[in-house]
Amino acid sequence: MNTDLKGKNFVVTGAGSGIGRATALALAKSGATVFVSDLNLKLAQKTVLEITGLGGSATGHQLDVTKKSDCIALADLVQMERGRLDGWVNNAGVSSMNRLTALTEADWDFNMDVNAKGAFFGTQAAVSVMEKQTPDPVSGLRGKIINVASMAAKRGNAPFLAHYVASKFAVLGFTQAIAGELAELGITANSVCPGYVATSMQERELEWEASLRGISVERVKELYIADTPLRRLETAEDVASVILFLASSASDFITGEAINVNGGAFMD
Repeated sequence: MNTDLKGKNFVVTGAGSGIGRATALALAKSGATVFVSDLNLKLAQKTVLEITGLGGSATGHQLDVTKKSDCIALADLVQMERGRLDGWVNNAGVSSMNRLTALTEADWDFNMDVNAKGAFFGTQAAVSVMEKQTPDPVSGLRGKIINVASMAAKRGNAPFLAHYVASKFAVLGFTQAIAGELAELGITANSVCPGYVATSMQERELEWEASLRGISVERVKELYIADTPLRRLETAEDVASVILFLASSASDFITGEAINVNGGAFMD
């Protein structure tokens, strides 16, 4: 499989940690110049140092994905500095957890704003640059949109996560809705659906779910593993490898898909 991204330019949101960090590293190792963005600039710069320390090319940028102007400014910066934006990975995401009757409007808005609206703003900004680009002479494509959804976007039976599930269903539906429209412009749009990924976000979720269930954190982790046929927690690198595939020429004829990356926890 050809995953050579030499000469390509990618934006990864929420790339200061977790899946975003692993994705930025994977893209850079394959030759891409990566615009590492995160709400926390220090974390973004830490990822940049990892990339440059390995001989890769990356720059760090503070980005609030809930602000359309921030997304537009970053897309325009890539075009100005590099002349082309080849891909935008909408990875930035948040979660919180509570029983349905205890969820607040703020809980709902926080998840929807970052997870769903963030993907919307990022995609709009990226497409506004991509649609003006000359198509790649080999693939005929102008760019790629890759959205990080979740197993929760397909499997709704996720206790205490009604608002999060709704936001990720929105990401999945959004990706499918735009795929046909963007195909006419030579832009692909796909999403990945991770399962139980061992990240700092999951560490918080383990604590929350343990408290809500009245069981130990270790017991919750055991339940996650038991729900995964491959019998381990997923790593950020497991997800990043699939995003790399979608970013590469190996996926040039794929659009509108939602690829499960969950060790068999959900199959469709």
